[in-house]
Amino acid sequence: MGNVQRILAKEEPMATQPLPAPDVLSTLPRRIHSSCDFVQALMKLQRAAQLITSTLDLDALLDRVVNDIAAAIGCDGVEVAVWLRDPDSDEMVLHGIQGYSSNKKGTRAKIGRWGMVGHVASTGEMRYAQDVSVDPYYVACRPHTRSEVSVPLKIGGEVIGVLSVDHADLNAFSNDQLKVFEALAGHIAVAVENARLFRNERLERERMQSEADDARAVQLALFVKAVPLVPGFAFDTAWNPAGTVAGDWFDFIDLGDDRYGIVLADVSGKGMPAALLMSATRAILRSLVKVDPRPGPTLMHLNQTLMEDFPIGKFVTMIYAVLNAHTREITVASAGHLRPLLINGECSFLNVDTGMPLGLGSSSYPEYTISLKQGTQLLFYTDGITEAMNHAGEEFGAARLVEHFLRPEACVERLIEEVRRFGHGSEHADDATAVLIRSR
Repeated sequence: MGNVQRILAKEEPMATQPLPAPDVLSTLPRRIHSSCDFVQALMKLQRAAQLITSTLDLDALLDRVVNDIAAAIGCDGVEVAVWLRDPDSDEMVLHGIQGYSSNKKGTRAKIGRWGMVGHVASTGEMRYAQDVSVDPYYVACRPHTRSEVSVPLKIGGEVIGVLSVDHADLNAFSNDQLKVFEALAGHIAVAVENARLFRNERLERERMQSEADDARAVQLALFVKAVPLVPGFAFDTAWNPAGTVAGDWFDFIDLGDDRYGIVLADVSGKGMPAALLMSATRAILRSLVKVDPRPGPTLMHLNQTLMEDFPIGKFVTMIYAVLNAHTREITVASAGHLRPLLINGECSFLNVDTGMPLGLGSSSYPEYTISLKQGTQLLFYTDGITEAMNHAGEEFGAARLVEHFLRPEACVERLIEEVRRFGHGSEHADDATAVLIRSR
């Protein structure tokens, strides 16, 4: 028998989630039946315990539990069932069953009021009815049952379920076998709890992903609107969020009289918080330009509003420009944003005086007006482009930005692709957005 114990000792079950599985061997009696059949059944149950703790799908787990235990016992007169406690009621619910019974999955048992299962769920103690005909708690579910054992499944001292095994023989289980069932119950409880944790985490991830997908769809709806058709001008745009949603955004606002507001902004932070602040800032800006479309006053009024509403430490950098298509002039104001790049045969960064980022403190926002002659291009971009890092920690930088737009085939989509390739393998990805104004 020492050989059997050595074999079993090599198969100590392990939980695949944070809860540790109990050791079947530590609960076995020191003297084991000499019956070869029992030893084989014991080894099967030990292997079953090891397998069930590696299953994270709850339905598959419980089907495996009842089938493996029934197969290990190896008798046609056996029924194995696993009941789990309904957290929203005082009932046990049948989740897994192997054998012939009037009970089906979904059957409910009142805790403390129905059968041995309800009794064990209430007391937290194993109950063995050697002869069910004289047991005060047994409720007949099939005519051939003569003995039944119900074992509580516990986590942290609380009953989360019950393992029930019926047999067609009187006093069908020895004390050693009952101890094995108790040890198995510990493994089953761990496996059930792990499967539930895994399921809950998966459902939570799915819920969060669904919400993120909805938020991304809303953002895309804001950005996929056609850019304005302005005689003498064309607009190229690119929006590349680091995650599902972004704090970067651009916008075109028809101001009337051949004037168009052009916005590029970057909210501090990433993900959903930045996306929410972006949406609020965009809405406020669109309401302010109806009062005074000039870039400087618009940014000043927007800043005053955001200082009152923004959480401490959050801010927005922004370029706001008004293009007059009739005069071919563009007036630009900056709130702590990167200097626009002027492209006209050569590249140069506009020396625009900038005010403070929006939401941080009182500031004025000087305006800068230039003429966009035919063939001139003006690029607005976020720091997710110039500050993109490669795996070595090197930034994409302003020099690479200029180099890109000195090429005849330069455009913002190719720029974003180049930035992606540059930062491949880096963990410092950020939203990257660009708007290119082409004067034709």
